Amino acid sequence: MATIDRSALSGLIPEPVTREIMQGAIAESAVLRMGRRLANMSSKTQTINVLDALPSAYFVNGEATDSGAEQGAFKQTTKMAWDKKKLYAEEIAVIVPIPEAALDDADYDIWGEVKPRLTEAFGKVIDAAILFGTNKPSTWRAGVVPSAIAAGNGVPIGTSVFDDIMGESGLIAKVELDGFNPNGVMSAIQMRGKLRGLKDTTGQPIFKSDMQGATRYGLDGMDMYFPMNGAFDPAQAQMIVGDWSQLVYAIRQDMTFKIFTEGVIQDPTTKAITYNLMQNDMVALRAVMRLGWEIANPINAYNADIENPFPFSVYGKSGTVSTVSVKPSTATVKKGGTQAFTATVAGEGIISGDVEWSQTGGTKSSISENGVLTVGSGETGSSITVTAKSKQDNAKTGSATVTVQS
Repeated sequence: MATIDRSALSGLIPEPVTREIMQGAIAESAVLRMGRRLANMSSKTQTINVLDALPSAYFVNGEATDSGAEQGAFKQTTKMAWDKKKLYAEEIAVIVPIPEAALDDADYDIWGEVKPRLTEAFGKVIDAAILFGTNKPSTWRAGVVPSAIAAGNGVPIGTSVFDDIMGESGLIAKVELDGFNPNGVMSAIQMRGKLRGLKDTTGQPIFKSDMQGATRYGLDGMDMYFPMNGAFDPAQAQMIVGDWSQLVYAIRQDMTFKIFTEGVIQDPTTKAITYNLMQNDMVALRAVMRLGWEIANPINAYNADIENPFPFSVYGKSGTVSTVSVKPSTATVKKGGTQAFTATVAGEGIISGDVEWSQTGGTKSSISENGVLTVGSGETGSSITVTAKSKQDNAKTGSATVTVQS
Protein backbone atom coordinates (compact mmCIF):
# COMPACT_ATOMS: atom_id res chain seq x y z
CA MET A 1 0.00 0.00 0.00
CA ALA A 2 1.55 3.26 -1.10
CA THR A 3 1.73 6.04 1.49
CA ILE A 4 2.68 9.66 1.71
CA ASP A 5 4.53 10.45 4.91
CA ARG A 6 3.59 13.33 7.17
CA SER A 7 6.42 15.57 5.98
CA ALA A 8 4.70 15.73 2.62
CA LEU A 9 1.44 16.74 4.30
CA SER A 10 2.62 19.82 6.17
CA GLY A 11 0.42 22.03 4.07
CA LEU A 12 -2.58 19.75 4.46
CA ILE A 13 -2.39 18.98 8.18
CA PRO A 14 -1.09 21.97 10.15
CA GLU A 15 -0.15 21.53 13.82
CA PRO A 16 -3.02 23.70 15.14
CA VAL A 17 -5.45 21.38 13.36
CA THR A 18 -3.79 18.36 14.99
CA ARG A 19 -4.22 19.88 18.44
CA GLU A 20 -7.79 20.83 17.61
CA ILE A 21 -8.62 17.25 16.63
CA MET A 22 -6.99 15.92 19.81
CA GLN A 23 -9.05 18.26 21.98
CA GLY A 24 -12.12 17.43 19.91
CA ALA A 25 -11.61 13.71 20.49
CA ILE A 26 -11.46 14.28 24.24
CA ALA A 27 -14.61 16.43 24.07
CA GLU A 28 -16.45 13.82 21.97
CA SER A 29 -15.56 11.09 24.46
CA ALA A 30 -17.96 11.28 27.38
CA VAL A 31 -15.56 9.18 29.47
CA LEU A 32 -12.52 11.39 28.89
CA ARG A 33 -14.60 14.51 29.46
CA MET A 34 -15.71 13.21 32.87
CA GLY A 35 -12.48 11.45 33.85
CA ARG A 36 -9.24 12.99 35.12
CA ARG A 37 -6.36 13.54 32.73
CA LEU A 38 -2.82 12.90 33.93
CA ALA A 39 0.40 14.25 32.45
CA ASN A 40 1.30 12.82 29.04
CA MET A 41 3.01 9.44 29.14
CA SER A 42 6.71 9.37 28.29
CA SER A 43 6.77 5.62 27.60
CA LYS A 44 4.37 2.82 26.69
CA THR A 45 3.70 2.07 30.38
CA GLN A 46 3.31 4.43 33.29
CA THR A 47 3.05 3.48 36.95
CA ILE A 48 0.79 5.36 39.32
CA ASN A 49 0.98 4.93 43.09
CA VAL A 50 -2.35 4.33 44.81
CA LEU A 51 -2.81 4.49 48.58
CA ASP A 52 -3.28 0.93 49.88
CA ALA A 53 -3.11 1.40 53.67
CA LEU A 54 -3.94 4.37 55.85
CA PRO A 55 -1.72 5.99 58.48
CA SER A 56 -2.89 6.01 62.08
CA ALA A 57 -2.79 8.81 64.63
CA TYR A 58 -2.46 8.37 68.41
CA PHE A 59 -2.82 10.39 71.57
CA VAL A 60 0.50 10.48 73.42
CA ASN A 61 0.11 9.36 77.04
CA GLY A 62 2.57 10.21 79.78
CA GLU A 63 4.53 13.34 80.50
CA ALA A 64 8.04 14.30 79.45
CA THR A 65 10.58 15.08 82.24
CA ASP A 66 14.00 16.75 82.44
CA SER A 67 15.68 13.37 82.58
CA GLY A 68 13.80 12.06 79.57
CA ALA A 69 10.34 11.05 78.41
CA GLU A 70 8.33 8.47 80.27
CA GLN A 71 7.64 5.23 78.45
CA GLY A 72 4.10 6.26 77.73
CA ALA A 73 5.21 9.52 76.13
CA PHE A 74 7.08 7.92 73.24
CA LYS A 75 5.39 8.59 69.91
CA GLN A 76 4.14 5.49 68.19
CA THR A 77 5.19 4.86 64.62
CA THR A 78 2.78 4.45 61.76
CA LYS A 79 3.08 3.34 58.17
CA MET A 80 1.45 4.11 54.87
CA ALA A 81 1.40 1.59 52.03
CA TRP A 82 1.13 2.20 48.30
CA ASP A 83 -0.06 -0.13 45.59
CA LYS A 84 1.19 0.28 42.03
CA LYS A 85 -1.13 0.40 39.05
CA LYS A 86 -0.01 0.63 35.46
CA LEU A 87 -1.35 2.57 32.52
CA TYR A 88 -0.71 0.88 29.18
CA ALA A 89 -0.69 3.14 26.13
CA GLU A 90 -2.46 1.42 23.26
CA GLU A 91 -2.85 2.59 19.69
CA ILE A 92 -6.22 3.83 18.49
CA ALA A 93 -6.57 4.41 14.77
CA VAL A 94 -9.34 6.00 12.71
CA ILE A 95 -9.51 5.84 8.91
CA VAL A 96 -11.53 8.41 6.95
CA PRO A 97 -12.02 7.76 3.22
CA ILE A 98 -12.08 10.93 1.09
CA PRO A 99 -13.20 11.08 -2.57
CA GLU A 100 -10.43 12.38 -4.84
CA ALA A 101 -12.97 14.68 -6.43
CA ALA A 102 -13.29 16.47 -3.11
CA LEU A 103 -9.54 16.97 -2.92
CA ASP A 104 -9.53 18.46 -6.40
CA ASP A 105 -12.22 20.96 -5.49
CA ALA A 106 -10.39 24.01 -4.15
CA ASP A 107 -13.59 25.38 -2.65
CA TYR A 108 -14.29 22.21 -0.68
CA ASP A 109 -13.59 22.55 3.06
CA ILE A 110 -11.81 19.22 3.58
CA TRP A 111 -11.00 19.72 7.24
CA GLY A 112 -14.44 21.06 7.98
CA GLU A 113 -15.77 17.71 6.75
CA VAL A 114 -13.08 15.40 8.14
CA LYS A 115 -12.55 16.82 11.66
CA PRO A 116 -15.99 15.99 13.08
CA ARG A 117 -15.76 12.47 11.64
CA LEU A 118 -12.35 11.93 13.22
CA THR A 119 -13.27 13.27 16.64
CA GLU A 120 -16.57 11.37 16.77
CA ALA A 121 -14.90 8.12 15.72
CA PHE A 122 -12.17 8.47 18.34
CA GLY A 123 -14.73 9.29 21.04
CA LYS A 124 -16.88 6.29 20.15
CA VAL A 125 -14.12 3.68 20.20
CA ILE A 126 -12.60 5.08 23.42
CA ASP A 127 -15.93 5.16 25.27
CA ALA A 128 -16.96 1.67 24.16
CA ALA A 129 -13.64 0.17 25.27
CA ILE A 130 -13.48 1.94 28.64
CA LEU A 131 -17.15 1.61 29.59
CA PHE A 132 -17.95 -1.88 28.32
CA GLY A 133 -14.62 -3.40 27.31
CA THR A 134 -15.74 -3.52 23.67
CA ASN A 135 -12.77 -4.48 21.45
CA LYS A 136 -10.41 -3.37 24.21
CA PRO A 137 -6.67 -4.16 23.97
CA SER A 138 -5.56 -7.14 26.05
CA THR A 139 -3.39 -4.92 28.27
CA TRP A 140 -6.32 -2.73 29.33
CA ARG A 141 -8.28 -3.58 32.45
CA ALA A 142 -11.91 -4.71 32.34
CA GLY A 143 -14.41 -1.98 31.50
CA VAL A 144 -16.26 0.14 34.04
CA VAL A 145 -19.56 -1.73 33.68
CA PRO A 146 -18.26 -5.32 34.03
CA SER A 147 -15.96 -4.20 36.87
CA ALA A 148 -18.84 -2.57 38.76
CA ILE A 149 -20.96 -5.71 38.37
CA ALA A 150 -18.09 -7.91 39.55
CA ALA A 151 -17.70 -5.66 42.61
CA GLY A 152 -21.36 -6.17 43.52
CA ASN A 153 -22.39 -2.68 42.45
CA GLY A 154 -25.01 -3.69 39.91
CA VAL A 155 -28.62 -2.57 40.36
CA PRO A 156 -31.17 -4.42 38.17
CA ILE A 157 -34.22 -2.52 36.98
CA GLY A 158 -37.01 -3.14 39.49
CA THR A 159 -40.57 -1.97 39.99
CA SER A 160 -39.63 1.58 41.07
CA VAL A 161 -37.11 3.59 39.06
CA PHE A 162 -36.95 6.16 41.86
CA ASP A 163 -36.09 3.58 44.54
CA ASP A 164 -33.67 1.81 42.20
CA ILE A 165 -31.66 5.00 41.76
CA MET A 166 -32.27 7.14 44.85
CA GLY A 167 -33.15 4.52 47.47
CA GLU A 168 -31.19 3.52 50.56
CA SER A 169 -29.69 0.55 48.70
CA GLY A 170 -29.99 2.13 45.27
CA LEU A 171 -27.57 3.07 42.53
CA ILE A 172 -26.13 6.18 44.19
CA ALA A 173 -25.93 4.55 47.63
CA LYS A 174 -23.84 1.69 46.20
CA VAL A 175 -20.99 4.11 45.48
CA GLU A 176 -21.40 5.94 48.79
CA LEU A 177 -21.40 2.72 50.80
CA ASP A 178 -18.08 1.84 49.17
CA GLY A 179 -16.60 5.04 50.57
CA PHE A 180 -16.67 7.25 47.46
CA ASN A 181 -18.45 10.51 46.72
CA PRO A 182 -20.32 10.16 43.39
CA ASN A 183 -19.98 13.27 41.26
CA GLY A 184 -21.46 12.43 37.87
CA VAL A 185 -24.00 10.32 36.01
CA MET A 186 -23.72 8.88 32.52
CA SER A 187 -26.88 7.48 31.00
CA ALA A 188 -28.43 6.10 27.86
CA ILE A 189 -30.68 8.57 26.07
CA GLN A 190 -33.60 6.16 26.64
CA MET A 191 -33.51 6.97 30.36
CA ARG A 192 -34.71 10.51 29.79
CA GLY A 193 -38.24 9.31 29.11
CA LYS A 194 -38.24 7.25 32.30
CA LEU A 195 -36.97 10.20 34.33
CA ARG A 196 -39.59 12.56 32.89
CA GLY A 197 -42.26 10.09 33.97
CA LEU A 198 -41.19 10.02 37.62
CA LYS A 199 -43.70 11.60 40.01
CA ASP A 200 -43.61 12.44 43.70
CA THR A 201 -46.17 11.35 46.29
CA THR A 202 -48.52 14.14 45.20
CA GLY A 203 -48.43 13.11 41.56
CA GLN A 204 -46.23 16.01 40.45
CA PRO A 205 -43.33 15.30 38.06
CA ILE A 206 -39.93 15.23 39.75
CA PHE A 207 -38.15 16.53 36.66
CA LYS A 208 -39.86 19.80 35.79
CA SER A 209 -40.43 20.28 32.08
CA ASP A 210 -42.62 22.33 29.80
CA MET A 211 -43.28 22.65 26.11
CA GLN A 212 -40.99 25.65 25.69
CA GLY A 213 -38.15 25.44 28.23
CA ALA A 214 -35.37 22.90 28.40
CA THR A 215 -35.48 20.19 31.08
CA ARG A 216 -32.41 20.13 33.31
CA TYR A 217 -31.42 16.60 34.21
CA GLY A 218 -29.52 15.95 37.41
CA LEU A 219 -29.51 13.45 40.24
CA ASP A 220 -28.80 14.41 43.85
CA GLY A 221 -26.81 17.44 42.76
CA MET A 222 -24.85 15.55 40.08
CA ASP A 223 -24.85 16.55 36.43
CA MET A 224 -26.12 13.97 33.96
CA TYR A 225 -24.59 13.25 30.56
CA PHE A 226 -26.25 11.43 27.68
CA PRO A 227 -23.51 10.35 25.21
CA MET A 228 -24.64 10.55 21.60
CA ASN A 229 -21.57 9.12 19.84
CA GLY A 230 -23.07 5.63 19.64
CA ALA A 231 -20.79 4.01 22.24
CA PHE A 232 -23.27 3.77 25.13
CA ASP A 233 -25.01 0.41 24.79
CA PRO A 234 -28.42 0.44 26.53
CA ALA A 235 -28.57 -3.34 26.32
CA GLN A 236 -25.61 -3.51 28.73
CA ALA A 237 -26.41 -0.55 30.97
CA GLN A 238 -28.97 2.21 31.30
CA MET A 239 -27.08 4.38 33.77
CA ILE A 240 -23.65 4.63 35.41
CA VAL A 241 -23.04 6.59 38.62
CA GLY A 242 -19.59 7.12 40.04
CA ASP A 243 -16.73 9.16 41.36
CA TRP A 244 -15.27 10.02 37.96
CA SER A 245 -12.15 11.54 39.48
CA GLN A 246 -11.04 7.95 40.13
CA LEU A 247 -10.99 7.24 36.37
CA VAL A 248 -7.64 8.54 35.15
CA TYR A 249 -6.11 8.56 31.68
CA ALA A 250 -2.96 9.75 29.95
CA ILE A 251 -2.03 10.27 26.30
CA ARG A 252 1.19 8.76 24.99
CA GLN A 253 1.56 10.86 21.88
CA ASP A 254 -0.18 13.43 19.80
CA MET A 255 -1.89 12.34 16.64
CA THR A 256 0.05 11.16 13.63
CA PHE A 257 -1.36 11.02 10.11
CA LYS A 258 -0.83 9.08 6.91
CA ILE A 259 -2.51 9.33 3.53
CA PHE A 260 -3.14 6.08 1.64
CA THR A 261 -3.78 6.23 -2.08
CA GLU A 262 -4.09 2.49 -2.70
CA GLY A 263 -5.46 -0.47 -0.77
CA VAL A 264 -8.75 -1.67 0.66
CA ILE A 265 -10.70 -0.80 3.81
CA GLN A 266 -12.40 -3.71 5.57
CA ASP A 267 -15.26 -3.77 8.04
CA PRO A 268 -13.58 -4.73 11.36
CA THR A 269 -16.46 -7.03 12.29
CA THR A 270 -17.46 -8.78 9.07
CA LYS A 271 -14.07 -8.38 7.32
CA ALA A 272 -15.98 -7.43 4.18
CA ILE A 273 -14.28 -4.90 1.88
CA THR A 274 -16.11 -1.60 2.16
CA TYR A 275 -13.80 0.54 0.00
CA ASN A 276 -11.25 -0.20 -2.69
CA LEU A 277 -9.34 3.07 -2.92
CA MET A 278 -8.12 2.56 -6.47
CA GLN A 279 -11.46 1.38 -7.86
CA ASN A 280 -13.47 4.00 -5.99
CA ASP A 281 -11.13 6.91 -6.84
CA MET A 282 -10.55 7.68 -3.18
CA VAL A 283 -7.76 8.36 -0.72
CA ALA A 284 -7.85 7.42 2.96
CA LEU A 285 -6.64 9.52 5.86
CA ARG A 286 -5.52 7.49 8.87
CA ALA A 287 -5.11 9.23 12.22
CA VAL A 288 -3.44 7.47 15.15
CA MET A 289 -3.20 8.32 18.86
CA ARG A 290 -2.12 6.30 21.90
CA LEU A 291 -3.93 6.31 25.21
CA GLY A 292 -3.84 4.53 28.56
CA TRP A 293 -6.34 4.52 31.43
CA GLU A 294 -6.96 3.02 34.86
CA ILE A 295 -9.29 3.27 37.85
CA ALA A 296 -7.15 4.52 40.73
CA ASN A 297 -9.56 3.33 43.46
CA PRO A 298 -7.43 4.24 46.50
CA ILE A 299 -8.25 3.22 50.03
CA ASN A 300 -9.72 5.94 52.22
CA ALA A 301 -11.03 6.43 55.74
CA TYR A 302 -14.49 5.19 54.78
CA ASN A 303 -13.64 1.98 52.93
CA ALA A 304 -10.55 0.67 54.75
CA ASP A 305 -12.53 -2.32 56.04
CA ILE A 306 -14.41 -3.05 52.80
CA GLU A 307 -13.01 -6.02 50.90
CA ASN A 308 -13.68 -4.84 47.35
CA PRO A 309 -14.67 -1.15 47.20
CA PHE A 310 -15.37 0.28 43.76
CA PRO A 311 -16.15 3.89 42.77
CA PHE A 312 -18.85 3.10 40.17
CA SER A 313 -22.26 1.45 40.08
CA VAL A 314 -24.39 0.42 37.10
CA TYR A 315 -28.14 0.24 36.46
CA GLY A 316 -29.87 -1.74 33.75
CA LYS A 317 -31.83 -4.75 32.62
CA SER A 318 -31.87 -7.53 35.18
CA GLY A 319 -29.44 -10.36 34.53
CA THR A 320 -29.33 -13.91 35.85
CA VAL A 321 -27.73 -14.95 39.13
CA SER A 322 -25.81 -18.21 38.84
CA THR A 323 -23.93 -18.66 42.12
CA VAL A 324 -23.40 -17.20 45.59
CA SER A 325 -20.15 -17.91 47.40
CA VAL A 326 -19.19 -17.10 51.00
CA LYS A 327 -15.72 -16.32 52.35
CA PRO A 328 -14.24 -17.74 54.45
CA SER A 329 -15.89 -21.07 53.66
CA THR A 330 -14.83 -22.50 57.03
CA ALA A 331 -13.92 -20.85 60.33
CA THR A 332 -13.32 -21.63 63.98
CA VAL A 333 -14.76 -19.13 66.45
CA LYS A 334 -14.52 -19.13 70.21
CA LYS A 335 -17.61 -18.64 72.33
CA GLY A 336 -18.12 -14.92 72.78
CA GLY A 337 -16.16 -14.20 69.61
CA THR A 338 -17.09 -12.81 66.19
CA GLN A 339 -16.33 -13.63 62.56
CA ALA A 340 -16.99 -11.45 59.50
CA PHE A 341 -18.13 -13.10 56.26
CA THR A 342 -18.41 -11.71 52.74
CA ALA A 343 -20.58 -12.95 49.89
CA THR A 344 -19.89 -12.79 46.16
CA VAL A 345 -22.82 -13.04 43.75
CA ALA A 346 -21.93 -14.13 40.22
CA GLY A 347 -23.99 -14.38 37.05
CA GLU A 348 -24.71 -12.91 33.63
CA GLY A 349 -25.67 -9.30 32.96
CA ILE A 350 -26.50 -6.75 35.65
CA ILE A 351 -27.11 -8.53 38.92
CA SER A 352 -27.51 -7.35 42.48
CA GLY A 353 -24.74 -8.21 44.90
CA ASP A 354 -27.08 -7.82 47.88
CA VAL A 355 -27.62 -10.89 50.05
CA GLU A 356 -29.65 -11.82 53.12
CA TRP A 357 -27.64 -13.43 55.93
CA SER A 358 -28.85 -16.16 58.26
CA GLN A 359 -27.39 -18.80 60.55
CA THR A 360 -28.56 -22.23 61.65
CA GLY A 361 -27.26 -24.54 64.33
CA GLY A 362 -26.47 -21.77 66.79
CA THR A 363 -28.66 -21.62 69.88
CA LYS A 364 -27.17 -18.47 71.37
CA SER A 365 -25.63 -16.90 68.28
CA SER A 366 -26.69 -14.28 65.72
CA ILE A 367 -25.54 -12.78 62.44
CA SER A 368 -25.89 -9.15 61.39
CA GLU A 369 -27.22 -7.84 58.08
CA ASN A 370 -23.60 -7.14 57.14
CA GLY A 371 -22.49 -10.75 57.60
CA VAL A 372 -20.84 -10.53 61.05
CA LEU A 373 -21.48 -13.67 63.11
CA THR A 374 -21.49 -13.31 66.90
CA VAL A 375 -21.14 -16.59 68.78
CA GLY A 376 -22.83 -16.31 72.16
CA SER A 377 -20.82 -17.01 75.30
CA GLY A 378 -23.48 -19.54 76.25
CA GLU A 379 -23.60 -21.24 72.83
CA THR A 380 -24.39 -24.96 73.16
CA GLY A 381 -24.10 -25.90 69.51
CA SER A 382 -20.79 -27.25 68.21
CA SER A 383 -21.28 -26.21 64.59
CA ILE A 384 -23.01 -23.28 62.88
CA THR A 385 -23.93 -22.91 59.22
CA VAL A 386 -23.82 -19.37 57.85
CA THR A 387 -25.93 -18.81 54.72
CA ALA A 388 -26.04 -15.92 52.25
CA LYS A 389 -29.14 -15.80 50.04
CA SER A 390 -29.32 -13.65 46.91
CA LYS A 391 -31.98 -10.96 47.26
CA GLN A 392 -32.46 -11.00 43.51
CA ASP A 393 -32.89 -14.79 43.25
CA ASN A 394 -33.87 -16.48 46.51
CA ALA A 395 -33.05 -19.88 45.07
CA LYS A 396 -29.34 -19.04 44.89
CA THR A 397 -27.44 -19.38 48.17
CA GLY A 398 -23.94 -19.88 49.47
CA SER A 399 -22.82 -21.15 52.87
CA ALA A 400 -19.93 -21.48 55.28
CA THR A 401 -19.32 -23.82 58.21
CA VAL A 402 -18.27 -22.50 61.62
CA THR A 403 -16.79 -24.71 64.31
CA VAL A 404 -17.57 -23.42 67.81
CA GLN A 405 -14.61 -23.57 70.17
CA SER A 406 -14.94 -23.41 73.95
